[in-house]
Amino acid sequence: MNKNYYAILMAGGVGSRFWPVSTASYPKQFHDMLGAGSTLIQKTFKRLNTFIPTENILILTNERYNDLVLEQLPMVKQEQVVLEPTMRNTAPCILYASMKIKKRNPDAVMIVAPSDHWIEDEAAFAADVEQCFAKCQEEDVLCTLGIQPTFPNTGFGYIEYDNSDNNAIKKVAQFREKPDYETAKRFLKSGNFLWNAGIFIWSVRTIINAFEKFQPEQYSLFETGFDVYNTNAESSFIEEHYEKADNISIDYAILEHSKAIFVLPASFDWNDLGTWGSLYDKLEKDPEANAIVNSKVLALDASGNMIRSSKDKIVVIDGLKDYIIVDKEEVLLICPKSKEQDIKKMLGNVKNKFGDQYA
Repeated sequence: MNKNYYAILMAGGVGSRFWPVSTASYPKQFHDMLGAGSTLIQKTFKRLNTFIPTENILILTNERYNDLVLEQLPMVKQEQVVLEPTMRNTAPCILYASMKIKKRNPDAVMIVAPSDHWIEDEAAFAADVEQCFAKCQEEDVLCTLGIQPTFPNTGFGYIEYDNSDNNAIKKVAQFREKPDYETAKRFLKSGNFLWNAGIFIWSVRTIINAFEKFQPEQYSLFETGFDVYNTNAESSFIEEHYEKADNISIDYAILEHSKAIFVLPASFDWNDLGTWGSLYDKLEKDPEANAIVNSKVLALDASGNMIRSSKDKIVVIDGLKDYIIVDKEEVLLICPKSKEQDIKKMLGNVKNKFGDQYA
């Protein structure tokens, strides 16, 4: 394995659209969402570990998930778990982790990857990433992997690339916000739009220089701690300074400003597993098109449902079509799949009425 290859594994999200399984104290990345025998973070770590050395994979997460990370990834040392003392957006945590990597290896190239994506063709994924690694080692560019859209999805941002670029890795024209349905249809018809999967590749030198140029205050805040990174004094520095960081995403902080961004259309299958509906799409179905995790289901005039319960629990459903049914100890959720985007709002209502312990 190449000792210059690094990864930042993003594992700090709450995944509230997967409530009630995903909660603030135990988010979706630490669950075996597909009943596959491994949690999402375990699958992602293993995927990266096929071409990135174990010790070069940093897990970026909130302080409250430290024990969960170490429990589920026993091959990881404490110093590889990069802890946020308070919730911020993606830019400050990526800069913080990049500073730590720079101190270890200024020649590093890295991938920044969410911990909750589902990718089956892992060899194709590794080949795509290494293709971008090669470009980032040779040039001062920022790369991302774009997913070939299969339908006009309004839940993803899009990447528009230069149609005249015949290279495998193409120049990005612009990032586009989540579109409405008609706009999404136009994007697909154009043929030069990709889904933004939030997977980024760059050299540590290039990304830190980009922060210095486009986010000088953020850069200065974290650069003042450079001498203490990867030492016993790091945690107290971060505890004092991290809350001063701007709450801004890497998209707005860096990608919208840089003129040196390139995208590789991914050659692998991909699912962001962002909602119960996306999980339903990924799972095998019974003859009535019900997707079932853990449960033993008797479906009577019931079809198109997403059903999950505690292991081997018998679930009897009569007369429901296209519903999400999730049974978890103290919470039972039954709602139409068409309202899956409202689950965040439902969670807020539950917290207001019954308390935060159910969130």
